Amino acid sequence: MATSEPVVVSWKGEGLLLEGVTAHGRVDMASGLDGPGRGTTPMELLAVALAGCTSMDVVSILQKMRQPLEGLRVEVHGEKADAHPKRFLSLEVVYYLEGALDEKKVQRAIELSETKYCSVAATLRPAVSISSRYVLEG
Repeated sequence: MATSEPVVVSWKGEGLLLEGVTAHGRVDMASGLDGPGRGTTPMELLAVALAGCTSMDVVSILQKMRQPLEGLRVEVHGEKADAHPKRFLSLEVVYYLEGALDEKKVQRAIELSETKYCSVAATLRPAVSISSRYVLEG
């Protein structure tokens, strides 16, 4: 069993502003009360983690399939509970892909990410309903 590198989160001494430091970089965090531009909320980071994880998979798989991917944008839309802890009840992942791509290969790349490779989705899936769709642009 592999262990992950630790992450360290420290309070910045103001409001609920926090700084997270990982082996790969740092991120500023804020609550929904701290106002825009002060940092990303933990729930936003969770959605970013899902989008980033599956994006890396899809790009890598399409490249291995020798698909001419020219652009990829992934949006994650979430539905949250009204009562605390206001967790995500469901997430929808929407892939926007550009290039002269074989649609069946796009479907396969997304399927492989969702069912085999994306560790973030695998972690969330037991507790959160995750759906997806894609749009081929251009």
